[in-house]
Amino acid sequence: QVQLVESGGGLVQPGGSLRLSCAASGFTFNNYAMRWYRQAPGKERELVAAITSVHSSTNYADSVKGRFTISRDNAKNTVYLQMNNLKPDDTAVYYCKAVSFSSWGQGTQVTVSS
Repeated sequence: QVQLVESGGGLVQPGGSLRLSCAASGFTFNNYAMRWYRQAPGKERELVAAITSVHSSTNYADSVKGRFTISRDNAKNTVYLQMNNLKPDDTAVYYCKAVSFSSWGQGTQVTVSS
């Protein structure tokens, strides 16, 4: 059974940083690409960043490129999202997901406000 547990969210001022973590279990983590999504109030869930399984190649939404960094630690079955220079538009619930599986975690709230 796939389980994904996100953590690390919180309230931060504009320009601040947060590091999100997603602990995965129930599948062979290092075999699957991982993605971070976010969903702001009243908006659809959107893909923020992705990382492949083997070479850890990454891709980002244009809105976060240059500010967010996705990474993974296969030994810890964990994927991370380092978020720098946060903006109020980054406020959302952030979710991780394993490619090819339909399960979602509970998400972690990120609020960027002064």
